Amino acid sequence: MTGTGNVGTMFDVGATATPLSAPGDGGIAGSADRIGVLQFLPAFATGGTERQVVNLARAIDLSRFDLHFGCLRQWGELLGEVTERGIPVAEYRINTLYSAPAMRQRLRLAWDLKRQRIKIVHTYNFYGNVFAIPAARLAGVPVLVASIRGLDADLTPLRRRAQRLVCSLAHRIAVNAEAVRQDLIATGYDPRKIVVIRNGIDLSRFRTPGGDGRFRQQFGLPPKARLVAVFSRLIRLKGIEHFLEAAALVAQRVADVRFLVVGDNWAKTKEGAVVHDTAYREELERLAARLGLGGRVLFTGSRADVPELLSEITVSVLPSVAGEGLSNSVLEAMAASVPVVATSVGGNGEAVEDGVTGVLVPPRDAHALARGICLFLEDGELASRFAQAGRRRVVEYFSLARMVRETEGLYQGLVTEAMAGRLPGVGTPYAV
Repeated sequence: MTGTGNVGTMFDVGATATPLSAPGDGGIAGSADRIGVLQFLPAFATGGTERQVVNLARAIDLSRFDLHFGCLRQWGELLGEVTERGIPVAEYRINTLYSAPAMRQRLRLAWDLKRQRIKIVHTYNFYGNVFAIPAARLAGVPVLVASIRGLDADLTPLRRRAQRLVCSLAHRIAVNAEAVRQDLIATGYDPRKIVVIRNGIDLSRFRTPGGDGRFRQQFGLPPKARLVAVFSRLIRLKGIEHFLEAAALVAQRVADVRFLVVGDNWAKTKEGAVVHDTAYREELERLAARLGLGGRVLFTGSRADVPELLSEITVSVLPSVAGEGLSNSVLEAMAASVPVVATSVGGNGEAVEDGVTGVLVPPRDAHALARGICLFLEDGELASRFAQAGRRRVVEYFSLARMVRETEGLYQGLVTEAMAGRLPGVGTPYAV
């Protein structure tokens, strides 16, 4: 997931600067015997990128890496998971990327980085990349890593060009799927800079199907009903309307099935309040009513108990029409031994082995989605076989331990290159 779908509304309205942070008061601090790393995210709202970055923060070896966060807004459901580990978070609040206040905040960030001798700055997605990379380069940070984690189909051509220009200043561009790497190369990025580190799932959080029934009780769902779910931010690129159209077709064939749409979208008002962006959800609810789904579709909103919820799910669906890098929701379903039906866009084919660990269908094809869903609903033995194969694939290729190991190796290798003067254009004003 790109994590840029609603950032424009969140940060392009009135925000203010915060005072310069000092060591020990929530600013960026360094360490003489560890590698100082700053991870920079726009915010900590629930999303694929944010979940992966927080998973990394929870698992990275803090005896080797002195980890800190910078952000544009110190807000979001995942923020607590960072601060609970004692990782400091510094806020650089702006009203727009291209303004005098934004430049002052970049200068403040550059000063913090230089003063505290941060060795690696790792930024994420459009807002994180465009805000923080110029500041880090100005500060002479030895190692700059940008991340692009989706095909950025929701970015305007101007924003795509701006991100490509800024990423040319980075030493590496970390992506989470081969599909993203190929897309960047096709649009003019230097292939020598791009490294693929696929998403990592904390397998300990996901158990095999057979939940305790609390979710069903909460929403009044029949104890024996089979549940087909989409786990997604509610943005148009996710194609939820095609899922609802498929649900109407499935409901005609399977009497005991219920459908869940799990997720929300967020926006920021002109007054500064963070609120649900409900326009797309309301449109989907009206569509469900027109399709005659009535009480058979449940919009749950955002949930913090996704692993528990997945233990109740019969089939997980990802109907995205574009933009996917490597979907957390697909990998988490596979980790929970839930069979997956997904569209063949972006990196979905790198997670789902069609006909072995799940079913891939064309985007915007409700009939194909319905056929894939019914395949698993109508053949329990097949569903179980695919589910077990999916779990094995996540264990082998998409574990959190593997993702953390590869990221730590990237960091250590780049610092070693910087120390030896082998990174082009480093220009460090202080020793590594």
